[in-house]
Amino acid sequence: MKKINIIIADSHYLSRKGLAMILDENADFNLMAEAVNGVGLLNLAKVHSPDLIIIDYASVNFGIDIIGQIIKKIPKIKLLAITELQTSEIIARGLRMGINSHLLNDCDQDEIVEAIYKTALGERFLCGKITSLVMEEKLENVSIYSSCQGMNISDREMEIIALIAEGNSNKEIADKLFLSTHTITTHRKNIMNKIGVNNTAGLVLFAVRENLVSPNHFLFSTDNKVVG
Repeated sequence: MKKINIIIADSHYLSRKGLAMILDENADFNLMAEAVNGVGLLNLAKVHSPDLIIIDYASVNFGIDIIGQIIKKIPKIKLLAITELQTSEIIARGLRMGINSHLLNDCDQDEIVEAIYKTALGERFLCGKITSLVMEEKLENVSIYSSCQGMNISDREMEIIALIAEGNSNKEIADKLFLSTHTITTHRKNIMNKIGVNNTAGLVLFAVRENLVSPNHFLFSTDNKVVG
């Protein structure tokens, strides 16, 4: 496999060095340079032409507008943002401007490594909390995921999400899948934690976004009563 050439852009020393250590531990990654401000990043990107930039656009001396400047200079660059929690508006703006993948800086090493691989391949990778914020923003032109692999959602959990979105109660789902109601309740809690939502509406929206159900399928029952 060809090495993934990477530049880290972050004004925080500890964050940069922590990411550098993660990259150094993987033979597939090649850290080309570290940038501590926007001007330096643009210069380094022009000189090195990396495959991927890992950026904390929220750190000092960067800012969200740097994304547009990077894309203008290197249109085919892949961008993985790792930041503190931002508002849905800022995250949505970044994704529209060209950020391919987005994690929070409390994500673990395995998730960061997976995000690097997927982003370098041109796939989108968002952690659960970011996905929730994107869904709140209702981005019409941004696909949340190429797949749900990034969330580690099992086939069984995907099946349960679809059944919830179709309006089935926990007991009805348990009967359909030959499981106990307690097991379905546990699955439901785990799923909500993974995708970063706290109610059924969030699960339904996720199911629609991931094409697990039609948006019209679960709204009304045959007697025109809202399915809860």
